[in-house]
Amino acid sequence: MSRTDEPTPLGPDSLTWKYFGDWRGMLTALWAGSMQNMHPGLGAGVEEHSRFFEERWQRLFRSLYPIGGVVYDGPRAVETARQVRGYHETIKGVDSRGRRYHALDPDTFYWAHATFFVGVLRVAEHFMGGLTEADRRRLFDEHVQWYRLYGMSMRSVPGSWAEFQAYWERMCAEVLEDNKATRAVLDLRGLAKPVRWVPDGVWRVSRVLVGRGFLWLTVGMYDPVVRDRLGYSWSSFDARLHWLVGRMIGGVFRVVPFERRYHPRARAGWRRARGALAADAPLVETPLRNLPPVGERGSPKHYSPGG
Repeated sequence: MSRTDEPTPLGPDSLTWKYFGDWRGMLTALWAGSMQNMHPGLGAGVEEHSRFFEERWQRLFRSLYPIGGVVYDGPRAVETARQVRGYHETIKGVDSRGRRYHALDPDTFYWAHATFFVGVLRVAEHFMGGLTEADRRRLFDEHVQWYRLYGMSMRSVPGSWAEFQAYWERMCAEVLEDNKATRAVLDLRGLAKPVRWVPDGVWRVSRVLVGRGFLWLTVGMYDPVVRDRLGYSWSSFDARLHWLVGRMIGGVFRVVPFERRYHPRARAGWRRARGALAADAPLVETPLRNLPPVGERGSPKHYSPGG
């Protein structure tokens, strides 16, 4: 497909559909958030414009709906992608080092998408049985098709899987930085409970262990140069245990019914593709509990359906 053709949404025959909306992707959330924030422009935007650290879980859970929709919304995915792009229009400024940034700068916006793509690779490799080299090349091509839906400049997108690998290595080694936004997202000491039904007492007891375990799982997914920059150690024992934990998680999910493995927006996409849901059925939106605070719901940078 030429990069000048009209964008075509991904479908159920894609590997991206298989991997992206799976709940195991949540295990890469801390990895993705920290990798995104290590980009100077993206980190500055989060530090100066985002409410993420005041409503960490709500922000994460509601973002899954439109971001997932760019993959799973079928013919409506183009519209969803343009909505996601629109949330970034007002995020701009000058960082503490005098560098101008804008969330819609092509290099910055593509970096966020690149982390989603590599996140797909990470979840498939660590928690879903692994990938072949042919799978990686196919997922690379699909991530280009996926990115084109945003209507952004394609100048930042590598032209091949080999070029992408060089791009990723260069970004990790030369561009990413240890900054305030990254350290904030990795600080799980005051982590709120992820769901309301967990008793407060249970969460107080388990929060430290959950936080440490999630961070350890994340550190194992970093490239060595990123791990070193952030000051984390990683032993051969850690690597073996990480592999074992990943295989155990994969084994558990093999007994989970297919549709229940997927986020609601992704699940609805699969159901439409199978004819179990009308093609024009309303898109699944985030529950009210995940909406921004009432005073923020009119902001153009927030996804808040019905808010």
